Amino acid sequence: MNSEDPCSHFDSNVRAEALSKEVAEADFPPATTWVNAHAHTFYSFNYKGYSPSRFALEAKKAGLEMGGIVDFDVLDGLEEFWEASRLLDLKASVGIESRVFVPEFSDRVINSPGEPGISYHMGTGFTTTDIPSKAQTFLDGMRQTSEQRNRAMVQRVNAFLSPLVLNYEDDVIPLVPKGNATERHLCLAYAQKASTQFPEETALRDFWSAKLGVPADELREVPDGRGMTDLIRAKTMKQGGAGYVQPDSGSFPQMAEMNEFVLQCGALPTMTWLDGCSAGEEAIDELLEVARSTGVVVFNIIPDRNYTPGSPDQKLANLQQVVDICRDLDMPLLGGTEMNSPGQKFVDDFDSEELKPMHPQFLTGSRILHAHSTLQRLAGMGYLSSWADDQFSTTSVKNEFYGRFGEIFSPRGDVALQNELKDSLGSEEVMHLAEKVMAA
Repeated sequence: MNSEDPCSHFDSNVRAEALSKEVAEADFPPATTWVNAHAHTFYSFNYKGYSPSRFALEAKKAGLEMGGIVDFDVLDGLEEFWEASRLLDLKASVGIESRVFVPEFSDRVINSPGEPGISYHMGTGFTTTDIPSKAQTFLDGMRQTSEQRNRAMVQRVNAFLSPLVLNYEDDVIPLVPKGNATERHLCLAYAQKASTQFPEETALRDFWSAKLGVPADELREVPDGRGMTDLIRAKTMKQGGAGYVQPDSGSFPQMAEMNEFVLQCGALPTMTWLDGCSAGEEAIDELLEVARSTGVVVFNIIPDRNYTPGSPDQKLANLQQVVDICRDLDMPLLGGTEMNSPGQKFVDDFDSEELKPMHPQFLTGSRILHAHSTLQRLAGMGYLSSWADDQFSTTSVKNEFYGRFGEIFSPRGDVALQNELKDSLGSEEVMHLAEKVMAA
């Protein structure tokens, strides 16, 4: 899966050279106020194969004010994305996503369908990979657990799909730049190997029909398009599939443990949202109380899956409700499109009737994350720093500062800001410094 796009080549030197060349030759549009603060890269799975550099470049080309990357179980893209965003003068943040167990919701599905007590969970605003040893141990464990889970999955699915079998080293590892495969990579590997093993389309369709229980003429996007890979995933790796194992309380770390890791890294524990239709998300007030009690301070939503344009429904009502809750709780709100499933948008339609009223909240949340990331990386003065604790009496006042800083400051001012930035400055002095730097 090593991209023909040099900006997404698996060799980081090739990517860096390609990015520099494109930046030198590009004529970028003025920035809008649109944002995508949640996009996966090829370090977990991006359906376009985008590297951190390519996503940053495309965000700049699209006129985004801010772009944020999020990858499953790794921070492998952090330094590359940070450097690319500086080169492009793109406001940015870096996050990590995984699954956790929430003991208080052990009998309720939250946002991982069919899996009571299991929740997708995030940390955002990471600014360095030089993290404390305890945090590094946790991070290494996330990567190792993910790989062990994948290898066990392949063994079970191989037994079901035989004579189609994957060799993890030969068929899966080449699809990823640094070893961190996901279920989507496994599905792609099966689809690609099947097309090689059964080069005639009729034979290929007959094979998949027999194995997956779907009429041959109803198989979509053969050999390896979204319809085919989604079907493989649904039939073999999700609940009821041959490769699926129901997770329990010991399958993932507890939410509190992941929050502790995120905090140790100077980043921000972040709640995620599916669509408000599960028993767990219907109890959003209780869920947020649990999450906030162990450190959650930011809320993340994938807006596009939460409404149908021109057709108000329960999901939209749920979305409006949770956005209002975040406002009332002074929780910064992040939104993005993921880009880890074919067909997902590059950026949400913030001009749509449904999202337009929410746009200011998503924009402010992105600005807060950009401000946190900048101040944390340059001087340890991020959103949850001791400096912030000393400066702001309420979360509302803190949000106002980081939101304003994030609005006026962009990465081209990093060097000048760092030259004068120190944690002995008060918040008003920091704001004046940012204004001075950007006016220069």
